[in-house]
Amino acid sequence: MTTDQMARATRFRALHERSEPFLLPNPWDAGTARLLAGLGFEALATTSLGVANTMGRARAGRRDILDNCRVISEATPLPVNADLENGYADEPAEAAKMIQDACASGVVGASIEDASGDPRAPIYDFGLAVERVHAAVEAARSLPVPLVLTARAENLLYGVAGLDDTIRRLQAFESAGADVLYAPGLRTLDQMRAVVSSVGKPVNVVMGFADPTITLERLAGIGVRRVSVGGALSRLALRSFLDGARQMREGRFGFVAEMASISELHQAFERGRGA
Repeated sequence: MTTDQMARATRFRALHERSEPFLLPNPWDAGTARLLAGLGFEALATTSLGVANTMGRARAGRRDILDNCRVISEATPLPVNADLENGYADEPAEAAKMIQDACASGVVGASIEDASGDPRAPIYDFGLAVERVHAAVEAARSLPVPLVLTARAENLLYGVAGLDDTIRRLQAFESAGADVLYAPGLRTLDQMRAVVSSVGKPVNVVMGFADPTITLERLAGIGVRRVSVGGALSRLALRSFLDGARQMREGRFGFVAEMASISELHQAFERGRGA
């Protein structure tokens, strides 16, 4: 732990204590981290999907995720939150070790989720899910920095149970000591309002799965504290890549008229490095 990491951790925790929500975009490498920092974002979050996309795989491995945490943390002065999936372990104490390793990689926030990775039983049973958050909280509190721990209830993404069970899990995760609560798969403002009103801790909403007409102003109006996009920016970039590659394959090159200039990118990278 360094003095710089402590300062980042303090800044990150303070962002969650404001009355208005803050935006938490998800870069996937040093370049995209610096571009986002140069645009004035106050913090960044890793995306496990974005890491997997860069590797051409459906899922990144444990070491891939930790290496990416270090890359993103070293790219800019901004606080970084780590998407650690399920900690790459079922057993609570083993999964919680991932949080300690991520902190050693420079992040000041981390999430633990209740998705098992097993398609036959994609969501951990309620009791085990809560036990895993307990272990994660203990691991986070043992660190030399005040790491912000986010607990995620994933069942809406897998069609397991519904909003009532999601809220039940989030309430239990709050009681277990999680700092932030997160239910990916919320699509409507009414669903988001129901979650926010049911808990007392800050709620993260990911807009990668939500109605895209919902604005930050409307999210603020229902009490959302943090807004991320998960792998959406990575998928958007890859969509543009595919569109250009398909044009090229057909012998057309119109896409080159839409490129960012090299000087524009270099200037943005430099801004982000010192943001």
